[in-house]
Formats: sequence, structure tokens, C-alpha cells
Amino acid sequence: MKKLIIFFLTIAFSATGQSKKKILPQPFSTKGKIVTVYTSADSTNLRLSKTADLPFRELKQPLETQTCIFVNPNKTFQTFIGIGGAITDASAEVFAKLSPEKQQEFLEAYFSKEKGIAYTLLRTNMNSCDFSSDSYTYVAEGDKELKTFDIKHDKQFKIPLIKKALGIIGSKATFYISPWSPPAFMKDNKSMLQGGKLLPEYYQSWANYYVKYINALQKEGIPVWGLTVQNEPMAKQTWESCIYSATEERDFLKNYLGPTLKRAGMGDKKITVWDHNRDLLLQRANTVLEDPEAAKYVWGIGFHWYESWSGGEQMYENVGKVNELYPSKKLMFTEGCVEKFDAQKYQLWKNGQRYGKSMINDFNNGTVAWTDWNILLDQNGGPNHVKNFCFAPIHADTNTGELIYTPSYYFIGHFSKFIEKGAKRVSSAASRSQLLTTSFRNETGKMVTVVMNQSNQTINYYLCIGTAATEVAIQPNAIQTLVY
Repeated sequence: MKKLIIFFLTIAFSATGQSKKKILPQPFSTKGKIVTVYTSADSTNLRLSKTADLPFRELKQPLETQTCIFVNPNKTFQTFIGIGGAITDASAEVFAKLSPEKQQEFLEAYFSKEKGIAYTLLRTNMNSCDFSSDSYTYVAEGDKELKTFDIKHDKQFKIPLIKKALGIIGSKATFYISPWSPPAFMKDNKSMLQGGKLLPEYYQSWANYYVKYINALQKEGIPVWGLTVQNEPMAKQTWESCIYSATEERDFLKNYLGPTLKRAGMGDKKITVWDHNRDLLLQRANTVLEDPEAAKYVWGIGFHWYESWSGGEQMYENVGKVNELYPSKKLMFTEGCVEKFDAQKYQLWKNGQRYGKSMINDFNNGTVAWTDWNILLDQNGGPNHVKNFCFAPIHADTNTGELIYTPSYYFIGHFSKFIEKGAKRVSSAASRSQLLTTSFRNETGKMVTVVMNQSNQTINYYLCIGTAATEVAIQPNAIQTLVY
């Protein structure tokens, strides 16, 4: 009898173990596959243009003289969430000035899978930022209890545009909020501008503010996926800004913001810390995430690309180091743009290349989501109430009513149009430094490989998967997306 019981228990445990086994994706095969190539190239008319359909052939051993992109679709890494940009006051105000026809063109250009580049990720500012026409908050001066809280300001321009975008994106949308500054009365410098710090006596009131804003948006039918604690917490700016040291952000999160969101039934909102440049990324991650009470509230670490203000290079490797140290936390690019607007440089190809290089490196270092800055600005690089004018991928000339598509729009599109939410990054490497590459496998099984040519020469390269390959030509300073 005892042996019989043991036998049945063994069968039961075996069945339970089998039921919990993950269903592994089918190994990728090149058999019967055609590689469709989409290209954008400098000094040509190619803009996300289909340029080739190529078959795979056998290539058992590449030679040293052959340039190759090696992809292993069966070695997977992070899961992709999305690519998108910020709907700021400036973007929404410019959008409102467009004709209905141009508004529709704009919406499709960004958010349509068929007619555009399929953005799914959106960020917006809580309270004003530099890309607002003026400074504002949602409460009356001195209202610590937030009894006057009202988002009427946002209902004029921002909320209508956010709703239109979400209406096209649908269920794949990921929307998050970021504050630039608390109201002036909550800060030690009594100003929303020029840095300053949140006064300790307002920590709880400010934490309540996030809850009020999220609730107000959700009452408007806008689902809020997550939030960042503070935009650029180490920068004293001429515009809206607020300084938090690493320990101050950690303590505000673990003692106030995290518990307040949880009590409000918002424990599922994804909280991202840092939201600043790659240079101090490790220090912020170490300080916040080494504290278990703070870390339990953290979904991920956000970063920007402006560390080159000091004259140095982009510090992509810092993203990889954080990923290595804290693999359970997500990495999200939360802001980047080309600074110092100049209308003579609308079509400057290097501006687009900056996006391509950053996106490839950030994804290869573990980034799960990538957010551009303003989705739309006017012919002056604004509006911006402190004259901090910048580029956007699309500009609108409010005098003529025309939309201007810059190279940045097409470079971003080489990723966002083809890589889908839920995709897994897979192993991808180039045999020559002139080429940069990253690859993803969509849940449908489709492979997407992005290749960027940093050189001034046309390069013939082989896309190699195991012992199969196809030869591709990439123009000078071009970017390609290969779908297969």
C-alpha cells in the first residue's frame, strides 16, 4: 500500500512539473524565408523605402574579407515594450493650429502601423515644463490640501491630443507621466524654475498630487501605465526643475510616493527613477536599488542622452552596467532630442544618425522602451516659455500649415514601425565597426534586424543566420531594416 501511494505521488508531482513547463518558441528557420529590405539613405529619395526582396542561400563559413551581420534568433534577451515620444503642451498647441487634414496626416504619420511609424509609447508633463507657453500647476497658490486641484488647463490642448493618439494606438498603448517641478509654494526657492528642492513638510502633499493627477486623467478615459519620480533631478534649469540627491529621491519614494500610490490602489503603476542622463546612472541605481524598501516600489530606471553637454561621448556602456547589476529592473530611455533649433538644419542627416546610433546601442544594452521628446514643434522650435528651442522629428510651419519631416522621423521609424510590443531582442553582431546592428524577434515569429552604415562608402554585407545568408548592399550613411 505504501509503495502504491508513493507511486501515485510521483505521478502527481511529475504531471504538475510538466504543466508548469514553459512552451518554448519554435527555433527560427530560414527555410523559404525572404528578406525584405527597407532603406533610408542620405543624399537620396529613399525614406523607409522598400529596396529589395532577397532569398537566403548557403554560406557555411564567411571569409575574413566578407562583411557580415551575425544573428542568432534563438538567443533572446529583454522583452520590448515600445517606442514613442512626448505629448507636451507645445506639441498639443502646435497640433491645434493645423487644419483638420494636416492633423489627420500627423496622427497617421506617428501612430498608424500602415501609414506611419506605429508609435505606442507616450509621455506627458505633470504641471508645466519648458515646452509649455507659461508656468502652471493644477492647484491654487498655498493649497497644501489640494482642495482646488483641477486639470482644466490640460483639457484645452494636451488631453484632446493624447486621446486622439491613444484612439489610434489602441490596446498596445503605454502612457506615463513626469513632473518637472512641484508648485512654487512647496519648494525652498519659492519658484518652479531654477532648481530648488521640495520642502520636507510638503512631501506627503506632493505624493498626493501624483494620485490626484493620475485619477483625473483616468476619469478622462486616459489609462496611466506609469510615472517617473522627477524629470532630471540633478539639473538646475532656467525652466521648471527640482533637485533630488540620490538619497532624497530614494527616501521620498520609499516613505511617501510608493506607499501613497499603494494606498490609493495604484500599486500597479510602474515607477521609474532617475529620468536623467547616463553619466550618473549607476550612482542613482546603486543608491535607490540597494535599499530593499525603496527597491520594491521601483519598476525601472529612466535615462536621457544629454551627458555629452560636457564635451564627452555618449555613455551607452553605463546602461549595460546597470542592466548587469540589476537585471530584474527595467531600463527605459525617457527623453532625447536634438538641441539648439536651426531651421537651416531641418534635413541635417546627422540629426537622424544620432537617433539611430543611440537606439541601437541602448537596445543592445538592455533597454526595453525608448521615448523621444516633443512629437511636434513649430517653425521656431517651440513654443517654449524660456526660449529653449529644439528639434522634433516633425515640425509644423504654422504660417503655411505644412508639416516638415526630418531625418530623425525616418531613423526612429526604422525601429518603431517593425519591432512590436512583446518582441524579444536576439543576438546580433557586426564583423566591421562601420556597421551597427540590433535584432528583435516579434511574437509572430518575424525577425527584424536594423543595420546602420556609419561610413561614407557603400558596403556589401551578408546577413548570416547559422549557415544561411543573404547579401545586402547598404548605401553610405544609410539605415536599413531587414524583415524576414
